[in-house]
Amino acid sequence: MADSWVNSWVDSPLDSWVDSAQRIGADLHLDLSAASGPGGRRATLIRALREAVRSGRLAPGTRLPPYRSLAADLGVARNTVADAYAELVAEGWLTSRQGSGTKVAERAEPLPRAERVPRKTPPRARGPRHDLRQGTPDASAFPRAAWLASSRRALQQAPNEAFGPGDPAGRVELREALTEYLARARGVRTEPGRIVICSGFAHALRLLFHRDRGGAGGVLRGPLAVEAYGLGFHRELLAAEGVRTTPLPLDDDGARVDRLTARERAVVLTPAHQFPTGGPLHPERRAAVVDWARARGGVILEDDYDGEFRYDRKPVGAVQGLDPEHVIFIGSVSKSLSPAVRLGWMVLPERYVGDVLAAKGEREGWASVLDQLSLADFIVSGSYDRHVRRMRQRYRSRRDRLVAALAVHAPHIDVTGVAAGLHAVLRLPPGTERSTVKAATWQGVALDGLAEFRHPAATEPGMPVRDGVVVGYATPPEHAYGAALEALCAVLPPDGG
Repeated sequence: MADSWVNSWVDSPLDSWVDSAQRIGADLHLDLSAASGPGGRRATLIRALREAVRSGRLAPGTRLPPYRSLAADLGVARNTVADAYAELVAEGWLTSRQGSGTKVAERAEPLPRAERVPRKTPPRARGPRHDLRQGTPDASAFPRAAWLASSRRALQQAPNEAFGPGDPAGRVELREALTEYLARARGVRTEPGRIVICSGFAHALRLLFHRDRGGAGGVLRGPLAVEAYGLGFHRELLAAEGVRTTPLPLDDDGARVDRLTARERAVVLTPAHQFPTGGPLHPERRAAVVDWARARGGVILEDDYDGEFRYDRKPVGAVQGLDPEHVIFIGSVSKSLSPAVRLGWMVLPERYVGDVLAAKGEREGWASVLDQLSLADFIVSGSYDRHVRRMRQRYRSRRDRLVAALAVHAPHIDVTGVAAGLHAVLRLPPGTERSTVKAATWQGVALDGLAEFRHPAATEPGMPVRDGVVVGYATPPEHAYGAALEALCAVLPPDGG
C-alpha cells in the first residue's frame, strides 16, 4: 500500500459535507507501505500505528481520528479500523474512553534511548541587563486588549473579497483611515488613491530605489542627499541598490538644506525630529527645501520618524503639507505602536503612484491584509489616538526622569533632543565616547554611540565630530527603568573626562 494522508478534523458530524455516519478529526500520516508484511489490512494498519507510537512520532496523549473517518479515508471497512484500535488498546499502546475518543497511551513504549533523535534547542543569547538602545518602544505597553477588539471587529466585518488576491496599494479601509488621520494629526494633504501600504521605511526605500541586475528599474535614482547623522542600515540598503548618498551638515536648526546642489535628485530628511541628534527642521529651511525641489524637479523623502511624540508643544506638522507634489511622506507604526506590526505607508505625488505599484510587484511582498484591516479599525475607533496620547505621557515622564537623574548624578553632561521622540543624546567630553560605550557593555547596559550614526563621508568643515551616546529611554519596561537609569549614570565619564 502507498503512503496515505488520513484527512480528518473535528470530532463532530458535518452533515453538509460528509455522510451523517462519518466523523472527522485530526490529520494523521501513516506510512502503510513501510508496514507491509504478513496478514491483511488489519495487520498492516496495526503495524503502522504501533511503529508510529514506538518511534515517538505519535506522542503520548495524542488523539487519533475516529475509526469511521480513518476507515473512509483508507477505503477499508470500519470494523478493520475498530479491530485494529481494539487490539492496540488491549496491548497497552492506546487508551479508549467513552466521550474522549482513542488516544496514545501515556505509558506507551518509548523509542530506545540509543535511537532517540536528539532535540535541538538553540542556545539563548544573553541580552543586556539594561537595554537603552534607541528605536524601540516599550514592548510591554502594546495595547493587547484594544488591538484584539479591533482584530475581531475587522475580521467579522471584512467583505469576502478581502480574502482574495487584493490590491497592491493596500486595503482601501486602511488607506481611507490614514487619509483622515494623517490630515488631522500630521497636516498631510492626500487622498486614498495616493497612499501605498508597505511594511516600513526600509521597505519604502527598496520600492523607490530597487533596480534589477542590469541596472534597469528604480522609481527614483541617486545621487541622494541625506542628513550627516542617520541610520546606517538605510545607507547600506541604498548602497546595495547602487545609490550614492551625500551628507548634509547639521546644526541647531536641522539639516543645512542650503548645501543641496543640482546634482542631487532627492533628499531624505527627518524634519519633525532629526534622528538621532534631535530638533525639528527650522521653518525657513522647510520652505527652502520645498523651493529647491520645485526648482530642480527633485523630490523630498520625508521620514516621519517618531513624529507623534512631541512633549513641550503640539507635534510639528509634515513638510508634505507645503507641497504634496514634491514630497513623499513615509510613516509607520514601528515607534508609535510596535515594530512587530509590520505596517507603514507612503503618501506619494500622483506621478509616482503607478511606478511604485509596479515596483511592488508580486503579492509575496505585500503586508498582511488582516493586519491592515485591524489597524484601520484601530484608527477609526479612536484606539490609536488614545494609545499615542497615553504613550506620549509615559515617555515624557521617562524623559523627565532621565533629565532629573543626570542633573543629580552627572550635571556636567549636556542632554539634547529631549523635546520629542523616544531617545535623547548625551553629549560627552571629547574622546570619551568609545570608552563610555565599552564601560556600559561591561556593566550590562546596552546603548549606542553617536559615531555609529555618522555618515562615513561627513568629513568636511562644518560637520564636526561629536562625542556622545544615544539613550533610548522608551525601550525598558516600566518596572526596570529606574535601575536602568542608575546603571547609565554609573558608567558616564566623570567631570573633566
